[in-house]
Amino acid sequence: QLQLVESGGGLVHPGGSLRLSCEASGYTLDYYAIGWFRQAPGREREGVSCISRNAGSTMYADSVKGRFTISRDNAKDTVYLQMNSLKPEDTGIYYCAVVGPPLVPHMCNLRAVTNRWGQGTQVTVSS
Repeated sequence: QLQLVESGGGLVHPGGSLRLSCEASGYTLDYYAIGWFRQAPGREREGVSCISRNAGSTMYADSVKGRFTISRDNAKDTVYLQMNSLKPEDTGIYYCAVVGPPLVPHMCNLRAVTNRWGQGTQVTVSS
């Protein structure tokens, strides 16, 4: 069974940077498109970014375009989210999850295919 663990969060000032990691265990990550989601207190979980199985396609929410970059290293079973120019509005718990569409190696979307969410990693942007 594929398990995903998020790490890399922390407290940063506005304008700062963080790199989040999503590390797979139990199964190779090569077969899956991966998305990043975040949830702020009192808010719904929202999709942030995704990357296709073969890294041929990425997607970003409008709120993070130009500031965040998603990448993957299948040899390390890891997906990264480089977050630059962070804003207070980026504060939240960040989760990674397998996303669709299924059986399409060169595309991704921001629909998680699991209802099981891990602990995530906390990102706090505050002056």
